[in-house]
Amino acid sequence: MQENYNRLLTYAYNITGSYEDSQDLVQDVIEKYILLDKSEIRDETNFLIKSTINHAINFKNRHSKKMVYGEWLPEPLSFENAENKLIKEQTARYTLLVLLEKLNARERAVYILKEAFDYSHQEIAEALDISVENSRKLLSRAGKQLQNIKYTPDSISISPDMAILHQYQQALSEGNVPHIEKLLIDDIRLSADGGKRVRVIKAVEVGKSATAQLLAYVQQQFLGNRPYTFHIFNHQPAICFWQGDRIYNCHILDIDPKGLIREIYSIVDPEKLKRLL
Repeated sequence: MQENYNRLLTYAYNITGSYEDSQDLVQDVIEKYILLDKSEIRDETNFLIKSTINHAINFKNRHSKKMVYGEWLPEPLSFENAENKLIKEQTARYTLLVLLEKLNARERAVYILKEAFDYSHQEIAEALDISVENSRKLLSRAGKQLQNIKYTPDSISISPDMAILHQYQQALSEGNVPHIEKLLIDDIRLSADGGKRVRVIKAVEVGKSATAQLLAYVQQQFLGNRPYTFHIFNHQPAICFWQGDRIYNCHILDIDPKGLIREIYSIVDPEKLKRLL
């Protein structure tokens, strides 16, 4: 059952973007399964997977609008944390989790089943109670919105990404706006999520100059004297700023093939930071 649990949790997290909610969903599925008459259930694993996926889709539909300060971002995860039970190779990279928010819950599920778990369209149709043709259409619609972002990197090139992370922090610590700008693509996008408790300066900033100035301001006002550590979360480089023994702010970076930062995700929501490390 533990192997099934890890797999079910991975399905649920990729669909919901929330580890805590995924734990509750999977626990609910398992508890209901234990009480079922299993005489007509031929394959326990497939039954649990189908139940979890549909439970997660229903949850996502009910919670599609989240009232938060800033822009809602998925909960990041570290595979260095022993409490993280997700299957690393089948967990979406962070940028893709953000982009998946553009999809409806069913499109998201079809895409995840195909890209992460290599389901055939026949298997997807059976899992979601839809036709094979509908599965193909949902996958096509999803793919058009996801900018050809890979589900997970073929191999995580940590060294170059971590080098950029060091340059990024150095530029921030100096408040050097021109230096920060050199690390960003022209249409860089910065998104900030404060959750239900923490106000953020701005939900979204776009453009090299405006983003660099905002980063320098936030560093000067809120992050300047805080210790920091470097990490890999959801297959992407990240920097954590600390307040005592808890993470105060986390920046997850998306690096393009030329080594420039094209997305910055700033998570300030304490509920999403408490399980990181």
